Amino acid sequence: MAVPSPTKEAYREDALLMRRSYASALWPSTRASLQSQLAQIVLPHLAGARAIAAYHPLKDEISPYPLLEALDGGAKIGFPWFADRDSRFFWREGPAVEPGPWGVLQPVGSAEPIVPGIVLVPLVLADRTGTRIGHGKGHYDRALSHLRESGEPVFTIGLGWEIQIEDERLPSDGWDMKLDAIATPKEWISCS
Repeated sequence: MAVPSPTKEAYREDALLMRRSYASALWPSTRASLQSQLAQIVLPHLAGARAIAAYHPLKDEISPYPLLEALDGGAKIGFPWFADRDSRFFWREGPAVEPGPWGVLQPVGSAEPIVPGIVLVPLVLADRTGTRIGHGKGHYDRALSHLRESGEPVFTIGLGWEIQIEDERLPSDGWDMKLDAIATPKEWISCS
C-alpha cells in the first residue's frame, strides 16, 4: 500500500514549528552571527542592483537587515506594502515603520513605489529546485507573478535558516512562483 505524500499544508505546519523552535533556541549573538554570514553570502549577488525588495522579518524569520546594512547605498530598498488584507501587495521604498493590515511593519503609504530587479523572499520551507512554501496566503506568488508579467527582469532569492531547505521535492501548484536562488547562512543554492 502506497503511503500518501504530505500535503503543502502538512509541510507548512511542520516547517513553521521547526522554524519557531530553531529560532527561539538561538542565542542573540549566534543569531546575529548567522545573519551576518547570510549577508556575506548574498552580498556579491546584489552588485549593481538599482532596486531591491526586502521584507521586515517575523520573529522567527531570518532577517535581511544585516544584508541591507552592508549595501553601498546605491540601490533603492523597498518593502511589501498592503492597502488592506485582501489586496495584492507591491513594494514601496523603505524604511518599514508602520504596522500594515497583517501587523507586519511596512513603509508609509506615501512612500515611493519601486519596481525591484531583485526580490528577497522569506521562507517557511523550500527545496533545492526553488519551490517555496510560504504562509499560505499567496501574497508573494501574486506579487511576483504581477512583477514578472510586467516584463521587467526580476531575480528572486529565498532567505532562510539551513533547516528550512528540503532535499526532497516539495509539492507545488501551477500558481507557485519558483525562486531563482536560495541563501542560508551556510550556502548559496542556484535554482535556475
